Amino acid sequence: MGLRFAVVRPDGIEEETGGAAPEVLAIRNAQLKARTIAGRHREALVIGADTVVVLSTVLFGKPSDFDDAVRMLQRLVGRQHEVITGVCLVHRALETDISFFERTRVRMRPLTTDDIRAYLQKIDPLDKAGAYAIQEFGEGIVERIEGSYSNVMGLPTERVRATLEKLGVLGATG
Repeated sequence: MGLRFAVVRPDGIEEETGGAAPEVLAIRNAQLKARTIAGRHREALVIGADTVVVLSTVLFGKPSDFDDAVRMLQRLVGRQHEVITGVCLVHRALETDISFFERTRVRMRPLTTDDIRAYLQKIDPLDKAGAYAIQEFGEGIVERIEGSYSNVMGLPTERVRATLEKLGVLGATG
């Protein structure tokens, strides 16, 4: 998008992990991240995001260790799940605070446990919801998607771009 940005992690915040619909959790966590950072950087546009993977009614966040990552992928392979990313854009000085979520359906390939372990050796699954990264050797584990590819990566850039254009931060394209 041609934006200059810095990645700032909001240390010390406690993310929500249950008790609400996945869309609500993703948005609340994105808001928590963005609003925490925006409080320290009032003149900056802050974009917070949080991604969850949902299989039926089960939420998959980040795995706790390698074995947990294997267990997560064992449950996801050969099935369809949803990737939901909550996004919050905050600019304190301009009194802007916008939140939304994006949903993408992902169908995983049928894989053996050996296939899963080999895939996980190629990436760092511990910082990824659902223990996989579509942008890192994803063609070997993902059969198809319905929706935004960038959403599965963790930030629905098409929707973020459209929102920034509406705010006048980016010029309209096309």
